[in-house]
Amino acid sequence: MVDYLHPSGFNSFIMPFVLGMTFVLVWCIGGAIRVIYELTPGDRKKFFLSLINPRIMAKNIKEWFCDCLFHVKLWKRNKLLGYMHSSIAFGWFMIIVVGHIEVFLYTPERIHRIWYPIFFRYFVAVTDHTMSGSFFFFLMDFFLLMILSGIILAMLKRAYSLLFGMRRTTRPSLTDLIGLYSLWSIFPLRLLAEGFTADISGGSFLTKTLNHLLHSFYSDPTQALPVWWAYSIALGVFMFILPFSRYMHIPAEILLIPMRNAGIPIRYSRKGISRLQVYSCPGCGVCIDACPLSAVKANIKDTTVYLNRQLKRNNKRRIDQISDKCLLCGKCSSVCPVGVEGDKLRIVQRSTRKYNLTPDYSSIDGKQFIPQGSGKILYFAGCMTHLTPAIKRSLVSILDKVGEDYTIMDENGGICCGRPMLMAGRRDAAQQMIEKNTSIIMASGATTLLLSCPICYRIFKENYKLEGIEILHHTEYIKRLISEKRIDISKSDIKFAKEIMKKLNFKQCNN
Repeated sequence: MVDYLHPSGFNSFIMPFVLGMTFVLVWCIGGAIRVIYELTPGDRKKFFLSLINPRIMAKNIKEWFCDCLFHVKLWKRNKLLGYMHSSIAFGWFMIIVVGHIEVFLYTPERIHRIWYPIFFRYFVAVTDHTMSGSFFFFLMDFFLLMILSGIILAMLKRAYSLLFGMRRTTRPSLTDLIGLYSLWSIFPLRLLAEGFTADISGGSFLTKTLNHLLHSFYSDPTQALPVWWAYSIALGVFMFILPFSRYMHIPAEILLIPMRNAGIPIRYSRKGISRLQVYSCPGCGVCIDACPLSAVKANIKDTTVYLNRQLKRNNKRRIDQISDKCLLCGKCSSVCPVGVEGDKLRIVQRSTRKYNLTPDYSSIDGKQFIPQGSGKILYFAGCMTHLTPAIKRSLVSILDKVGEDYTIMDENGGICCGRPMLMAGRRDAAQQMIEKNTSIIMASGATTLLLSCPICYRIFKENYKLEGIEILHHTEYIKRLISEKRIDISKSDIKFAKEIMKKLNFKQCNN
């Protein structure tokens, strides 16, 4: 159906692309096998079973499109930032898809050649009886224009990041810079190459217009070959540098999504899904602004994005330093467009630390902390609430007013919830505390565990197994009392609360 400009279907200029593509495919397949092999047998089985689960696979497909191609999370953060990333990712994806469709429809005998969809415009000629006026020309130019607009925005972002909702961005490494500049050059070179041959191999509003302009400077179509060489070299450089730069997140995220949806936890410091998360980090620096410690400029190099960079380099000294300098608030994880769990990565790094002292809590007799009484509500104030006794007094007064049958678990001392030890990576010590608190709570006969400290609330919800016991924060409990009309809230109380919230929000915005 198509007249061949080059019947052999081969030219030596494709070699940089072919070699680069072969290299990155081997690297990614080998890396995926390595990550899967490093999982525990139970996690590995869990992962493979998830791949045949229709519900989980539907979720995987949704996230591949939403996160990898459309970057929905970045759109929600800043529309310019979202468009910049999605235009490049989705535009490139569609150019590849349309290129393969063209080869399948017009030159099916050459579909097995991996380079053919990429360099299709070089190898074929258009006649009035073949592809002339094909809608694919328009699609290719449209998506190419989309990508070019995204690259222009990416260049602008390097100079004016505030326009994209980012006060600070990461300082790229040498490999990141090579990957960045090769990526920026790929599509302008593709436009130029296809512009040279648009009058022979077809084009649309973008490439045809450029072709008319180029005809003012040249007349021999063979002059286009150096530009095709440059386009292929740019592709090859990008693919060779990809595994060693932040752009490794492109293939890594494809595997991270199904593993995360399968519920595979981070168990090791430098292997399995932990390794996968590190390489899935896009290095965008969104986590920098979210980190409370980055308010001090000197702390920027201790944020999650820089921790991941040091993990790639296996710089143990800096890893130990950075993993300790963190509040473990989880804000970096909540804003990460890829879903890298920075707080959990730090915890597993801390767990590798060797300590001179090994605390043993096995001698603690939990019976001495078992509260007397048979209250259906067991109140665990926690250390932070004891440091702010007004909270405890207020909640106790509410409990007394509604006539609740309650017991205070740690009125005269108690065992820590265990979260500080978990955050320090001391899992064994934390587990001892969890087991002892569990036995105390189960022996109390209570049906509800009431908490004021948000830190305690989180660990009791996530790490404790308290069958038959409802876990409530005091805000949830008070809301329930209001809905059940066990306590009355006047209009003046509501007005006062709203005024306080407005003042707090105003102060937060100013800070």
